[in-house]
Amino acid sequence: MTVPDHTRADAAPAWLRDLAAAAAGMEVPRIVRPPAFGGRRSAVLVLFGDGPYGPDLLFIQRSRGLRSHPGQPAFPGGAIEDGDDGPVAAALREAAEETGLDPAGVDVLCTLPELFITRSGFRVVPVLGWWREPSVVRPVDPGEVTAVERIPVADLADPRHRVMIRHPSGRNGPAFRIGSMLIWGFTALLADRLLALAGWERPWDAALVLELPEGAA
Repeated sequence: MTVPDHTRADAAPAWLRDLAAAAAGMEVPRIVRPPAFGGRRSAVLVLFGDGPYGPDLLFIQRSRGLRSHPGQPAFPGGAIEDGDDGPVAAALREAAEETGLDPAGVDVLCTLPELFITRSGFRVVPVLGWWREPSVVRPVDPGEVTAVERIPVADLADPRHRVMIRHPSGRNGPAFRIGSMLIWGFTALLADRLLALAGWERPWDAALVLELPEGAA
């Protein structure tokens, strides 16, 4: 488990510290295991906060004009640049650039094992954080991000919001339908794993498989 020197992990709630301990050593699903070589290094910020409806997660909706994963909901993040001091710095920088988030209010608990997105060739390190002092967030650049949402964990765990989606590759994967967002692909897989590791997962109908809406890929 990687914990930066500036982290105040002891300030996070016990349930999140327990989740961080489990997630840092989680088994990587075969479909997202990185290859031995290749891929572009990147990081995403998996940011838990204490919202009006209990624990929540920060999501963005990517612009449909982007070349990589256009229109998809995602965790804030992006490529690790030469000037970044590793994945933690990259995840915090990207989150600030995309949502206006103040990184000073975020405590990083750990990094998760590296995952791989086959379609885009990104090697992704999820960075698990606690939003100790929430700041105002919004789409900073509408050309990159069209929406920023704090989604309650209770909504993600609600069986009424859970389905399986048939991906363009032909395989099926977990998805969440919450408000105007259809969260699928890599982001949904990671959210699904975190719900299970935290003990929040509730029985749901995984036999309900929907086709990906036109324009969502």
